[in-house]
Amino acid sequence: MSPTLSELEARAAEKKAAFGGDAHIVCDNLVRIYKTEGVEVVALQGLDLLIQQGELVAIVGASGSGKSTLLNVLSGLDVPTAGVARVAGTDLLSMTAKDRLRYRRDIVGFVWQQTARNLLPYLTARENVELPMKLAGKARRGRAADLLDLMGVGSCAGRKVPEMSGGEQQRVAIAVALANSPQLVLADEPTGELDSETSEEVFGALRKANGELGVTVVIVTHDPLVSERVDRTIGIRDGRTSSETLRREGVAEEYAVLDRVGRLQLPRDFMNALDMERRVRLELESDHIGVWPAREEPSDEQ
Repeated sequence: MSPTLSELEARAAEKKAAFGGDAHIVCDNLVRIYKTEGVEVVALQGLDLLIQQGELVAIVGASGSGKSTLLNVLSGLDVPTAGVARVAGTDLLSMTAKDRLRYRRDIVGFVWQQTARNLLPYLTARENVELPMKLAGKARRGRAADLLDLMGVGSCAGRKVPEMSGGEQQRVAIAVALANSPQLVLADEPTGELDSETSEEVFGALRKANGELGVTVVIVTHDPLVSERVDRTIGIRDGRTSSETLRREGVAEEYAVLDRVGRLQLPRDFMNALDMERRVRLELESDHIGVWPAREEPSDEQ
């Protein structure tokens, strides 16, 4: 017997309510609109994203695609306009100012591209790592030294920022981000100002934090060294997730992302190759959907 309309609606509602399940990061139809001088800029327009606990993920996209806005939302630095954004069970839309402070202090760690934004120059590396623990009342004897050792910069413990190289500063910055045992570390172009060899060291430190401490790591990057060496790379285009590249046993497969209402962003080079604009023809086959350029409209000229 076929299900009734009400039963189908109930199933759809149940599926919608369960979106993301117990995923560590859940974004559902996430929207962020900025208003500047009377002009609205839609930075995120219905973005969907699921990341599981313990994943190491890279996010890529052109400038203006919305990837940095997404990172600011997930870090608690920015407040979404609409939709759902959850990290470790915390609703990022309904947080009070006090909740937001606790979230940024205890749940999430952040690494900026600019080394000057990560560390206080008049403190030593050890003092920089100890500072967030002291501010949170969580000072633990020896933890700063342990984290610096884990990041491979134990020898920098007594040095101040000007006495360290850029790569050493970034690895100390990762130790700072890990100081309060966060569940999530976000890194915004952490290798953007570094050469390839130093980038390798910094990425290795992030991978070690992920592998040995079990912390979820999300990296926004343009660096192929990073984006090609994680298990999952998420592409963002025009404020929405557009593609995912999954790597299994050395083999990379790229997928287009189908959102919850059926929207699909075809890769730009695919569209250009077949001169696809405005509309396409679809045909449902037994095991796939065919997508073709629209037929040319008949010309009025005889």
